[in-house]
Amino acid sequence: MTHLKVGDKAPNFEALDQDGNTIKLSDYKGKKLVVFFYPKASTPGCTAEACNLNDNFKRFESLNYEILGVSADSQKRQSNFKNKYGFEYPLLADEDKSVIEAFGVWGPKKFMGKEYDGIHRTTFVIDENGVLENVIFKVKTKAHAEQILGA
Repeated sequence: MTHLKVGDKAPNFEALDQDGNTIKLSDYKGKKLVVFFYPKASTPGCTAEACNLNDNFKRFESLNYEILGVSADSQKRQSNFKNKYGFEYPLLADEDKSVIEAFGVWGPKKFMGKEYDGIHRTTFVIDENGVLENVIFKVKTKAHAEQILGA
């Protein structure tokens, strides 16, 4: 699991979004950034989490937050996911797992008795100076905005 904790500098990253645009941590300087890692686009838990954040997008925006979703899905899959649900924020297609590994969210998981490597659903809240303000390990997919912003 991740070695990152509150107070650490966020890993510098660069990856392509669903449309092939390069997204970097430095693009968000001066803003707060929510980076949420999810296992797989268009699966029930990931859809609930992404939709919950999108439903609260205006609230995040009013508090100077940007949102960025990250998984190892292809650009096409991320694009389909974003378009299907109308997400107002970019989704990184981190197929080489460079961002996922920089944040330390790739590792062994168990599901239905099977063990495999995958993305641990984790959210990082980064402040205006690139420092981790919060790390959420136990993500409530249907109430994630509340976990980040409070009630």
